[in-house]
Amino acid sequence: MRSPGDATDRAGDLAGEPDGFQRLWTPHRMAYIGRENRPADDAAGDGCPFCRAVWLPDEQGLVIGRGELTYALLNLYPYNSGHVLVCPTRHVADYADLTTDELAELGEVTRRAMAALRTAYAPQGFNIGMNLGEVAGAGIAAHLHQHVVPRWRGDSNFLPIVARTRALPELLADTRARLAAAWS
Repeated sequence: MRSPGDATDRAGDLAGEPDGFQRLWTPHRMAYIGRENRPADDAAGDGCPFCRAVWLPDEQGLVIGRGELTYALLNLYPYNSGHVLVCPTRHVADYADLTTDELAELGEVTRRAMAALRTAYAPQGFNIGMNLGEVAGAGIAAHLHQHVVPRWRGDSNFLPIVARTRALPELLADTRARLAAAWS
């Protein structure tokens, strides 16, 4: 007869019974893996999540601040908490196709996003950049967006390497509320 602690008896219970392992569940990543919210084509409109965010209420679109020609929103699949994207309102794919005014405001809104992040989270540094084109790593290549990723000493650990998973300490709605409050 096996004892209650025998591994064979517990095999069917691992989904819900404590077994000494700590698990980090990130079910929201399945949407990214399944390519959810990615446009079916390069067209502007409801199929583009960045075009759609412009017309949604800020809370629903995760928008934290707006300019006249650009806006800042949270990345739905962030690298770090507070990962902001700065986008032109106009559906444009190439940096070289931005107007002079869009280019200037993209820089200004990026600066404001950094200020809001500093106020809300006190990061020790930033990664700022763009991936232009799918082969360059753009998940949504049809609508240009600049990443503003706050960084802290030691914020990278083994999870992205071993488990292709990131641990985020805060829900996106809470992050959005903090950054929107710090934006003003």
